[in-house]
Amino acid sequence: MKGPAEAPSWVFITNHGGVLIAVFRQPRITAREISQQLGITERAVLKIVADLDEAGYITKSRQGRTNTYTVNQDLPLHGPILKDIAVGDLLSILKSGPREIGVDG
Repeated sequence: MKGPAEAPSWVFITNHGGVLIAVFRQPRITAREISQQLGITERAVLKIVADLDEAGYITKSRQGRTNTYTVNQDLPLHGPILKDIAVGDLLSILKSGPREIGVDG
């Protein structure tokens, strides 16, 4: 079994999910800021934003020289296992932060 210092080469959240989380947390975030947070190119971020916009997961509006993003939290997640979970449900879980495991509330 690997220890905590030996992180796996894969991630739980895809780049599409990472971009969605980033714009949810900061609606006026730039593609450059997202690319720096996720460690992907700005071009990849712009492609993902276009994918999410086309699929209806986000709405992009221009305010002056910056974009503002709104996440459609009512849409179901993409994929056969997740289709019954709304985007907003996932974002609420991720927004709440870490919780203590094994502690009765």
